Amino acid sequence: MSQPLKGRVTLVTGASRGIGYAAAEALADAGSDIIALARTQGGLEALDDSIKAKGQNCTIVPMDLTQGDGIDRLGAIINERWGKLDGLLANAGMLGEITPVPHLDLKVWDKVVAVNLTANYRLIRSLDPLLRASEAGRALFLTSGVANTRRAYWGAYASTKAGLEALVQCYAKEAEVTPLKVNLLNPGATRTAMRAKAMPGEDPSKLPNPTDISPLIVKMLSPEYSETDQIVNYRETV
Repeated sequence: MSQPLKGRVTLVTGASRGIGYAAAEALADAGSDIIALARTQGGLEALDDSIKAKGQNCTIVPMDLTQGDGIDRLGAIINERWGKLDGLLANAGMLGEITPVPHLDLKVWDKVVAVNLTANYRLIRSLDPLLRASEAGRALFLTSGVANTRRAYWGAYASTKAGLEALVQCYAKEAEVTPLKVNLLNPGATRTAMRAKAMPGEDPSKLPNPTDISPLIVKMLSPEYSETDQIVNYRETV
């Protein structure tokens, strides 16, 4: 099997299930060692077993991304152990409530902002020097079509994804004269737990699996991928 990511180290957030889990396995198949971050210890341990069975290294980091100091410490640990970071897949996200904006619970609002927006800012702040230390640093952030369609009742999720797109595209422009490439990926409706929560009446068998999205993620995190400051829609690539 071709391993275009051989010798690279990639951090995946939200790696214990769904797109993050499938992408981490695919990245390992492509030769990358994995730093897997999520809140769920059991899912991370299963991923660790799977990746090590492929002959790749996996370092699991059980952590809540709302713990900003932990993100800062993570950057220091990666620097001490590897001195660089070749890839970042910022996959973790939180749906929150599907409800009218005036009915949004304040605690839920704060948590969605913390996970979907603030945590990604802190990841960028902590990991940027490590990504720039790589000969071909790649950062990929997952977004959603509702960032632009802005559907009724999706206020918290839509606004944080719109904010994420603005943040990431500003960052991409700041890095455009460096080898670092920064992009966004909209996977579209995918067979995940988050999608099932948002659309409980939907037939999941009609949706792509997370494993269907993974090859595009591997491509966008590969050294050969030269595009930057792009929002790529998975459905437009198939």
